[in-house]
Amino acid sequence: MTNDANLISPCGLYCAECRFYKNKCLGCGYVKGKPFWGDCHFYSCVREKGVEHCGLCSEFPCAYYLSTYDPSEGRWRVFYRAGQLVYRKKIGTKALLEEKAKGENPDLKFQEK
Repeated sequence: MTNDANLISPCGLYCAECRFYKNKCLGCGYVKGKPFWGDCHFYSCVREKGVEHCGLCSEFPCAYYLSTYDPSEGRWRVFYRAGQLVYRKKIGTKALLEEKAKGENPDLKFQEK
């Protein structure tokens, strides 16, 4: 694990544990809202609103945020991401990254089906 702030997404994912990290994507901060699958709404939205991540937005969780899930899996991932953002807001990005680097806050494994 790393404590690189470019590897923590505005939507609540930790890029270093994403199944696409290094294979198809270098991490949210490095691709500047342009991952392999297209433009990231979350990245552009937080930039427009001047906040670091969705959890700091006064509209969080907005309808768009809650709608971003794979219907075949249900909403568990969006709720997990939202929880990570609430926690990140409470302790700060630096502290969250330090926990991740130490393995104290394991992320969900986003594995291919």
